[in-house]
Amino acid sequence: MAIKSVSIRIEEEMLNKIAYIADYEGRSVNSQVLVLIRENIKAFEDANGTIDGEITPDSNVKPTRK
Repeated sequence: MAIKSVSIRIEEEMLNKIAYIADYEGRSVNSQVLVLIRENIKAFEDANGTIDGEITPDSNVKPTRK
C-alpha cells in the first residue's frame, strides 16, 4: 500500500488542541490525525456498508457548490 502525503489548512487553535490531545495519547499530530480518519471511516462503513473496489476522485468527491 502506497503512503501518500496530504497538506491541510487548519486554524492555529485547532492545531494546538489536536497537538495537546496527541501528546496526551503519546502520539504525534500526524498519528493522531490518522487515528481520527480511521475512526471516521469505520463509523461511515458501519452506518453505510463497506467501501469496496477502486475509489476514484470523480466518484468520491461531492460536486462543488455553485
